[in-house]
Amino acid sequence: MVTVDRLLTVDQVAERLGTGVRFPRRLIEERRITFVKVGRHVRIPETAVEAYVSANTVEPILLRPTGLRRAA
Repeated sequence: MVTVDRLLTVDQVAERLGTGVRFPRRLIEERRITFVKVGRHVRIPETAVEAYVSANTVEPILLRPTGLRRAA
């Protein structure tokens, strides 16, 4: 079975990422995200946005508890 990926506009990607439209346009210009040319229009597959977010997600550092600190 072929999965059809939804194509998003630059405005939709910006809204989904919580940024202005300049950011996804820069990602496209720098070829840092997969995009599709539909005539003169640019569309970004929904899975490409999800992949970009997961690839750039930074996990928190888990610090081990040190207990009570003594005064010097």
